[in-house]
Amino acid sequence: MVPDSELGASVQEAIEALKRGEVVCVYDADGREEETDLTIASQFATEEKIRQLRKDGGGLVCTTMTPAIADRFGIPFLVDIYAKAIDDYPILKAMVPNDIPYDAKSSFAVTVNARDTFTGITDIDRANTIASFAKVIEETVGWEQPQSIEKFGSVFRCPGHVHLLVAHEGLTKTRQGHTELCTALVVMAGLVGSATICEMMSDTGKARDKASAESYANERGHVFISGKDIIDAWETWSE
Repeated sequence: MVPDSELGASVQEAIEALKRGEVVCVYDADGREEETDLTIASQFATEEKIRQLRKDGGGLVCTTMTPAIADRFGIPFLVDIYAKAIDDYPILKAMVPNDIPYDAKSSFAVTVNARDTFTGITDIDRANTIASFAKVIEETVGWEQPQSIEKFGSVFRCPGHVHLLVAHEGLTKTRQGHTELCTALVVMAGLVGSATICEMMSDTGKARDKASAESYANERGHVFISGKDIIDAWETWSE
């Protein structure tokens, strides 16, 4: 562990913003997805924040977790679930995602709704599901997997409208997608190891470009940070 002051100015600003429950804009990298995600710490999810992600982002609202959290609940990658079902459903073999141009493996896991939601898709319902996810993570620290699974199942149903993402082991040391970048930020901030993210889309049919996303951040008073800054800080913080 190192002091925030040694992580770089932009990372310090992002960490403090996340601690305040604010949105942070995270750009991955030139030559990768070249996308900016609106990011919040999942524990601070509210109806208003999810509405902002939905309207100002416009991509897919997803909620991340560290590998350790996924292990606690036994949450698998979706591609691994499909691999187990190939013999029963040959179409899954035909659709193996072995040609992602910027990545080796997707981070998608299962989708969930909190059991006390209705349709699950409204801003209120999704905020409830996401905040409940962070709360369950906090409540089950130190629990054995069977008890954690029982608790998880009592709070959530599957499938649902919140897409869970599992960050890869080592976070940005092994994969440098928004799942890992944003999860690394909340971990370095000392928050629950889950971020909620949404890609910024434009009206051109493509992702919002970096300059436009940075202008949006400046207009809204949000921190804008590049993936490289997070990767460098994580390398220092996790030593």
